[in-house]
Amino acid sequence: MSDGKGIKVVARNRKASHDYSLEDKYEAGIVLTGSEIKSIRANRISLQEGYVEFRGGEMWLLDVNISPYEQAGVYGKVDPLRTRKLLLHKKQIAQIASRMRERGYTVVPTMVYLKDGRAKVEIALAKGKKQYDKRADIAKRDSDREIRKALKERSYE
Repeated sequence: MSDGKGIKVVARNRKASHDYSLEDKYEAGIVLTGSEIKSIRANRISLQEGYVEFRGGEMWLLDVNISPYEQAGVYGKVDPLRTRKLLLHKKQIAQIASRMRERGYTVVPTMVYLKDGRAKVEIALAKGKKQYDKRADIAKRDSDREIRKALKERSYE
């Protein structure tokens, strides 16, 4: 899962691309404790219910589950669902915050990865999909699969 540039993908949020139309993507750092980074390196993170909130001029990551690190001592045990601060440039925060104020936009985490040993989260500006949008995406994916299958069969003949 690494591409040779010092990047190792730890977790992806596949549900986000199904439930939302993803528009702009940003890379953000995360403020973590020592035991949390060890849990992330052990792939013990879930982004399924996570989202990003704008509070007091800062971006915060909520409802992302980082399982407690087993070997952590008494002081290393933290709440797995605690709110974590995201590290972004002020200009990026301003752009995201202005788009979040528009109706229907939210920010969701799409991927967590290690870049040169540091945990990064890819967040995306997203707009919720309607049910018929989801059906159209599924139909397109199925038709593409059928086309690939037909081409593969044809190449063997």
